Amino acid sequence: MSEIERSTGARNRPAVRDSVLPAPSQGFGVTFAQIFRKVTTEQYPFEPKVTKPRYHGRHVLNRHPDGLEKCVGCELCAWACPADAIYVEGGDNTEDARFSPGERYGRVYQINYLRCIFCGLCIEACPTRSLTMSNDFELADDNRRDLIYTKEQLMAPLLPGMEAPPHPMRLGEDEKDYYLGAGARA
Repeated sequence: MSEIERSTGARNRPAVRDSVLPAPSQGFGVTFAQIFRKVTTEQYPFEPKVTKPRYHGRHVLNRHPDGLEKCVGCELCAWACPADAIYVEGGDNTEDARFSPGERYGRVYQINYLRCIFCGLCIEACPTRSLTMSNDFELADDNRRDLIYTKEQLMAPLLPGMEAPPHPMRLGEDEKDYYLGAGARA
């Protein structure tokens, strides 16, 4: 279509149909063609669906190899969340009560799954790679309060060899040893 035809209003004409069949017959033809396709039925609760490796599911707060939390309470994940679904309150570590290698830790951490859109921007914003997303997608519940996950629900489980915080740093003298991986190689 040339510029002259566009400017003169030539597109106000009705569209030309490609078929000689009436429109209802075309619609019934689409329905009729679907009858002969193979039906795919998933037996979901009994045969769990396998997700792709990079699927964005439930969030997990990770730990260092000695059990200390990776979250330093910086609140960058909460700032990056477009749905305002994350609430973080930082706390200060002391030598008697150390939860993470840095000066601070996430004292309060909540994710509201009624608001979360699973976009992954919080994961990208985390400077310590503390927050990741798992493949868990079964988050339905009949109570709204149960869909606000707390820090205890989000923390990765303690693996063998890990010690529950609070405890002193075991992988190095300061937080740089944790983030550079010096303690993990020793």
